[in-house]
Amino acid sequence: MRKLDDKETRALGDELPGWRFSAERGGTITREFRFAGFAQAFGFMTQVALQAEKRNHHPEWFNVYDRVAITLTTHDAPGLSTNDVELARVIDLAFTAFQARS
Repeated sequence: MRKLDDKETRALGDELPGWRFSAERGGTITREFRFAGFAQAFGFMTQVALQAEKRNHHPEWFNVYDRVAITLTTHDAPGLSTNDVELARVIDLAFTAFQARS
């Protein structure tokens, strides 16, 4: 794990479309996902949870019915790290797979 420098942080908009950067807490990225219903949203969260556990890097998230909001930051950094970028890519791939099934 390596903390992102300013140049890398500025490039996140191009690298991770759909994710919003915030400078709070040293840097966070957030994205909201919508699904066909609660079961699909929960299935997505389960898939992400398994990948997060493998990486020992856990998201902050919020779920209401068909929506899941995820915030990533590295508390040990503090701020954004390569772990956040890697997990965001995994999350995006999981979401793409769920969209393909719909």
